[in-house]
Amino acid sequence: MFSSSSSSVSSNVYLALKIILVAIILQHQSNAQLSATFYNTTCPNVSAIVTNVIQQALQSDPRIGASLIRLHFHDCFVDGCDGSILLDNTSSILSEKFAAPNVNSARGFDVVDNIKTAVENSCPGVVSCADILALAAEASVSLAGGPSWTVLVGRRDSQTANQGGANTSIPTPFDGLTNITSKFSAVGLNTNDLVALSGAHTFGRAQCRTFSNRLFNFSGTGNPDPTLNTTYLATLQQICPQGGNISALANLDPTTPDTFDSNYFTNLQNNQGLLQSDQELFSTSGASTISIVNTFSSNQTAFFQSFVQSMINMGNISPLTGSNGEIRADCKKVNGS
Repeated sequence: MFSSSSSSVSSNVYLALKIILVAIILQHQSNAQLSATFYNTTCPNVSAIVTNVIQQALQSDPRIGASLIRLHFHDCFVDGCDGSILLDNTSSILSEKFAAPNVNSARGFDVVDNIKTAVENSCPGVVSCADILALAAEASVSLAGGPSWTVLVGRRDSQTANQGGANTSIPTPFDGLTNITSKFSAVGLNTNDLVALSGAHTFGRAQCRTFSNRLFNFSGTGNPDPTLNTTYLATLQQICPQGGNISALANLDPTTPDTFDSNYFTNLQNNQGLLQSDQELFSTSGASTISIVNTFSSNQTAFFQSFVQSMINMGNISPLTGSNGEIRADCKKVNGS
């Protein structure tokens, strides 16, 4: 009887350990489904193809790199990095392109289409639009003088969009630090990721509509945002006068607007963050973000290293892999539609 009971216990323990082991293996597999070598045999030149198309686009549009990384960012924050931001409106799809954070501001879709065409010509039906966004983000940063890194790939494309999710999940220029932090936390990104990824505002442009609230009547006070450097304020008021063109553009980084560097963080220290959401990283009293801003401002290598890791972290948000989703033939529409 003792022997039988012991055997039963041993069997139960063995079964429990086996279940735990299987769970660990499955978890590891789910974390390891994106791979640096995913296209090594099926489309070995994909990174070079992406880079070449962006290089061509940069000749006529110095903003395009910043616009492409923004597409990747806005894609990943809505149901993960699945290419959903690229889908057009249909009878069954409400496009994320028309969500508040994207309408009249998200751009670069034509360049994504050009990349897709070039990739399809080389290796048809292999590379997802979601991966194209991730690869384009890396190429854009590298071409602007920033760090380069090995992009993890293997994502598949969604067959639907989430306009409502885009309206609520994507951080906005008007968000306070608490709201921004909670939106990052909701997708598994921490405070260091928040500050590092905000550093992408070291290049690109922003429309007056995204910061004019700071220039004349901030929060109903009748005065400008007190955290704005007064000389910088005067410059911005000239670019965006009251009643002026809300689509007029200002450089996100007034010092080196087309170069990927750490000047963004020095600008924050000098109260020259263009967007409210930028300046709050440094001007929110007692915020844990302040010390990170100071570190990145004084040590560009530390910023680049953190940025690369945070881009990889962001690219890992809920990707569709394996048999989920599809490889879209046209990034604008679901296959067969």
